[in-house]
Amino acid sequence: MTKGLRSRVESAAGQALARQKYVTPLDVCVGIGWLAPPHVDSWRQGRIAVLADAIGVDEGKLAELLRYLEQWASETGLKRDESSYVSATRDRRELRFTSGAGPEEQWRARWTSPDLTERQSERIAQRQSAAPDLVVIQPSKEFSCAECHETGGDLLIMDDAGPLCLGCADMDHLVFLPAGNAALTRRSKKASRLSAVVVRWNRSRKRYERKGLLVTEEARAQAETECLADTDVRARRRERDAERRAREDVTFTGRFADEIRRLYPGCPPDRADEIAAHAAVRSSGRVGRSAAARELDPRAVRLAVVASIRHLDTDYDDLLMAGVPREDARERIRSVIDRVLADWS
Repeated sequence: MTKGLRSRVESAAGQALARQKYVTPLDVCVGIGWLAPPHVDSWRQGRIAVLADAIGVDEGKLAELLRYLEQWASETGLKRDESSYVSATRDRRELRFTSGAGPEEQWRARWTSPDLTERQSERIAQRQSAAPDLVVIQPSKEFSCAECHETGGDLLIMDDAGPLCLGCADMDHLVFLPAGNAALTRRSKKASRLSAVVVRWNRSRKRYERKGLLVTEEARAQAETECLADTDVRARRRERDAERRAREDVTFTGRFADEIRRLYPGCPPDRADEIAAHAAVRSSGRVGRSAAARELDPRAVRLAVVASIRHLDTDYDDLLMAGVPREDARERIRSVIDRVLADWS
């Protein structure tokens, strides 16, 4: 059991380091599944007082995780710094990992590669220790303000005393900017002395989702003026980006088709082109857009080929239309897929 935990810690730490150039105990807890991202968000937003309360393991296991992480970081030659964690509440209070005299300093450790330049290390420290955005909630049901005791209201912010309306939170002078215009949002936030992210709970996905931003009226007006001034510039940039992505897609589709022909030399050349073009459509969610497919992983290529055979060379779609359950339909056509793959191989 101990050996298994050590392996999981080292794997999660390595992935976090490769992804973001630093690793913290928080990253590892999320990476091994002990902590869900929504719980981290709730903690950063002040709705969970002590993070350890949201982790479903005992103190002994948490101590093991910290020990294995420190050993791995030492063996890997990483440089240790300390991060600061402050809440997304109005008081910007320091967040706690443990309730008692726990190893707070160990939880605040941040390890980075010694190969990073001083400037890179500074940027990581600033980004990782930056205070999170203030968070305002669109309530899904009626609430009562903890100060004025008025009920209703479209927005609230959580405080130690409970939910506050924006009037009592001294934030009712801000205006709502809906999500959707990245340039306007970015510029409004930069120009606003006070801002807050507006979120709403999605019951089906069980998480808070961003709905927009609260900024000052002056900041929004300034941002709108700036956006109007460079509308043509941004339009041309979007056109260039679209052209670049199109060229990249053509190149990748060609490589994907070549890999199909290499792995399945019996596949008709035109069919390989069709499979690659279908699998690699941008924003389609198909296997061709996966990270594995971008690396031409044989398993990803096989999945794309099998999907094409399933829909074009079997009666799979007819079975689904007749009401046959998906797994049963796949089992019925399995022999046909295997035969076509054998012929193409």
